[in-house]
Amino acid sequence: MLDLKSHVRTIPDYPKPGILFYDIGTLLGHGAAWRETIERFSDIVSPLKPDKLIGIESRGFLVGASLAAHMGIGFAMVRKKGKLPGKTIACSYALEYGEDTIEMQEGILSPGDKVVLCDDLLATGGTASAALALARQAGVQIIHAAFIIELDFLGGRKRLDVPTTSLLHYSE
Repeated sequence: MLDLKSHVRTIPDYPKPGILFYDIGTLLGHGAAWRETIERFSDIVSPLKPDKLIGIESRGFLVGASLAAHMGIGFAMVRKKGKLPGKTIACSYALEYGEDTIEMQEGILSPGDKVVLCDDLLATGGTASAALALARQAGVQIIHAAFIIELDFLGGRKRLDVPTTSLLHYSE
């Protein structure tokens, strides 16, 4: 079993001073580590028997699409407003300073689908919580949320109302 944490690079003061960025680029760049990441996720998510996965722009696409392909199920993208073609459904949510909106293509999820949210990182939980609300607008049942990294000290898990799993935890 590989130590996945050793394949996550931290970059201080990115994207702005005082932020420590947890970069999965180095994890993606190591084939065996990325394969093991997806296999560990599959061990968690496959028993739940979801119909589809959703992933949040942009690194959540890498996690969710890789896992969906591994499991042989569909995947839906959650993107920032104006980035998806065709009809979309939207959800606006509060940021520390202002508001943002995410969207998903209308009809990509079917009412009653059992869905798992996948992303690379759970921090404050704002975007993940909005993604759950967006998926519920489509009439689906969100059964789980799965993340590679969780920054426990930011308390994002408290904002999610579904069972949540993270492979790697950071306490500071």
